[in-house]
Amino acid sequence: MRKILIIALAVYALVSCNGKKDYDAVFKNPFLYCRTVYELNNVVMGNNFGPIIASRNYLYAAIAGYEVIAAGYPDRFNSLAGQLHGLNAIPKPDASRKIDYEFCALLAYCKLGEAVTFPEGSMKEYVDSLKKMALDHGMPSEIYDNSVEYADTVSAVIMAWSKKDNYLQTRGAPQYVVKDSPGRWIPTPPAYSPAMEPHWREIRSLVIDSPQQFMPEPPYNFDMTDKNSPYYKEVKLSQNTVDSLTTEQAWIADFWDDNPFKLNVSGHLMYGTKKFSPGGHWMSVVGIAAKKSGADFPKTVEAYARTAIALFDAFIQCWNIKYTFNTLRPETAINKYIDANWRPHLQTPPFPEYTCGHCTISASAAEALTAEFGDNFAFNDTTELDFGVNSRSFRSFRDASIETLNSRFYGGIHFHYCCLRSNIMGKEVGELVVSRIRLAK
Repeated sequence: MRKILIIALAVYALVSCNGKKDYDAVFKNPFLYCRTVYELNNVVMGNNFGPIIASRNYLYAAIAGYEVIAAGYPDRFNSLAGQLHGLNAIPKPDASRKIDYEFCALLAYCKLGEAVTFPEGSMKEYVDSLKKMALDHGMPSEIYDNSVEYADTVSAVIMAWSKKDNYLQTRGAPQYVVKDSPGRWIPTPPAYSPAMEPHWREIRSLVIDSPQQFMPEPPYNFDMTDKNSPYYKEVKLSQNTVDSLTTEQAWIADFWDDNPFKLNVSGHLMYGTKKFSPGGHWMSVVGIAAKKSGADFPKTVEAYARTAIALFDAFIQCWNIKYTFNTLRPETAINKYIDANWRPHLQTPPFPEYTCGHCTISASAAEALTAEFGDNFAFNDTTELDFGVNSRSFRSFRDASIETLNSRFYGGIHFHYCCLRSNIMGKEVGELVVSRIRLAK
């Protein structure tokens, strides 16, 4: 709660203009939208959402904000209605009624972020601070009321659409059946948590035609008896790499760890630490890129929307592969067949190994961001400073996605060949998103 108030006050101080009637300039500041995304990121993190569900949180909030901007800037942007599966026409605003579309987009973003994220009211204090900001900076009551009303109108449509994505139906679906058979995934230490979201491939996609649209080659055949088999060589490569990590490799692994909830064990003491999820990390990168490029408010909203779409579909595609093959993690293979005391550098997440979620969604997000800001867009990623990890610099978004690929291998939680194939899958999903949806005119 304290963090929400601090963020709200920081935003208010940044844009404060001594109480003048300058609301229009205040809400056209794109930094305000970035801070609002950051606020949702903290709410998602605080409520322990896994990376897959988090992608849904970011998606519907970003679409709601974007649809408001598309309505307010019809000469610049297309609605996503008719472009995303199941999304029908968005009500147009009454041309005779004045609306502050930036303020309206912020409200719509927060409303969906709060509605999709449990518990209800998570963003209320932040939203109240935005509304107070509008009034303190002289927004006429008519424009204020019209903006709130249109935000509610768009939000209601996006919320109704979100409820048809099969999310609720998957809550009661059968759980993954653990079978300790050779090569099959089983829970990993220290928490031995059950398989996460085994039915996510049943969630309605946005752009891809089906989760099966992009499929890699099958994983290597499990074989821990033949030391010359491709599988055994991958297991030993993982073990040897983790056991001889350089300082740089460990930094790369830690930088892209993005474990939403790490269970720390010290003797009989167990406690959790939190970070942004992989999708949350890329939402942060969007804000970094928007700020560096000098993007205005509408362009910033567009970039978040495109990236959120790419992330969402990439997770669906990847989770289909995971629960098609149900392969075990390097940690399990090494513990059972080579060294019972071996542990990876990073904590193994609770779902099958092949393919890699972070590698997939990172490559997909990189394609979306490249479409927004261009290739060879160098940037300094400061996301992990919040969690005590130094920043890293990249020559491009694709460069960052390649480092993500390496990070999961260095962390010891994915086989190297899996990471390579995952990057290819994510790139293909991202390319499809970029080619099919038309945001800017």
